[in-house]
Amino acid sequence: MNTSDNVTILVLDKEYQVNCPPDQRDALRRAAFELDQRMRAIRQSGNVIGLERIAIMAALNLSYDLLDTQQRASESEAHSESLERLDHKVFQALQALSHEN
Repeated sequence: MNTSDNVTILVLDKEYQVNCPPDQRDALRRAAFELDQRMRAIRQSGNVIGLERIAIMAALNLSYDLLDTQQRASESEAHSESLERLDHKVFQALQALSHEN
């Protein structure tokens, strides 16, 4: 049975109660800290006014970062697979050459 506890997080000096499984509390706190830092940076830039707009801009920035990271991981995986195929072909060619001699 997976139980959840209420965890208090602080974002822009406001407390929020979030229901969270005990084994995910640290991750939730790190996520809340990251969100708080990003929202503070947006607010301090002076270009965005209003809590809702600041939250939307932070969410967009985090979503962009997530998608960018996923894209890079996917590209890295594709490159890795290509290198493995190339490595296999080189290995086969070397084996064929060694059998000819």
